[in-house]
Amino acid sequence: MSYLSLSTWSLHRLLGPLRWTAWNAAGERHVVNEQDQPQVLTLLQLPAEAAKRGYSALEICHFHFPSTDPEYLSQLRAAFHASGVRFDTLLLDYGDLTSKDPIRLTADLALIRAWIDAAAVCGAKQIRIVAGESDASDETALAQSAQHLRELASYAKGKHVNVITENFKALTATGENCRELISLTRPDVGWITDFGNFSGARKYEELDMILTHSVSVHAKAQYDERGLPDRAEFELCLDRAIGSGFDGAFVLIYDGPGDMWEGLERIKTIVETRLHG
Repeated sequence: MSYLSLSTWSLHRLLGPLRWTAWNAAGERHVVNEQDQPQVLTLLQLPAEAAKRGYSALEICHFHFPSTDPEYLSQLRAAFHASGVRFDTLLLDYGDLTSKDPIRLTADLALIRAWIDAAAVCGAKQIRIVAGESDASDETALAQSAQHLRELASYAKGKHVNVITENFKALTATGENCRELISLTRPDVGWITDFGNFSGARKYEELDMILTHSVSVHAKAQYDERGLPDRAEFELCLDRAIGSGFDGAFVLIYDGPGDMWEGLERIKTIVETRLHG
């Protein structure tokens, strides 16, 4: 049965510093660039707050983790357990499985495996890995991505963690590429469908290509300058998901202006109305 989940990206102005991972080509190493943000709520407090607001699960972006020390990860696991909220997905936003630089590729794969280890310790059901940043027209890159996704899925399976990917960034910018990647990685790799990552005249056709293969949907609306969603367009996307038979997590994504909890409540009301009438 479908249920409501929440991504920490929807609260990125409330959860403290963002820790962006980047590749330093000159030094041939990863660096973390910290972006200051207010901390109204800690990650350890979030599961209880989400439960209070009617969410069944959470997705946590990797850049919101203040630490990956085992002690901290165990505390996070305990916070989820105490709240009754599930930790569905650790969203790893960094990593290029299609890199042509062998040094970076080796380093990125090692970093991804380290985050799979972290997901296992803190109790995440699955980890979202970016399929790649190469152009969507690069067929060699698509095959390379599929190979590494399958290898990482095998590694994660031993940790009791599932690997999923998403229509996110350049390689999976088209429905056709997503469909081909699904074919190359099925059944080892699951999918997230993000409403906001396809655009143009073929948006809904492309959503249809991946919705039936997805374990969660990023329910992202389009917003005006006041943070009000384009309800008609958002409902079109929701109806495609419901009509496809999708029966997983509707993960609410709010990245508009103003109060983030208020923005989430506006789209939460729309999703609940569409799901339950």
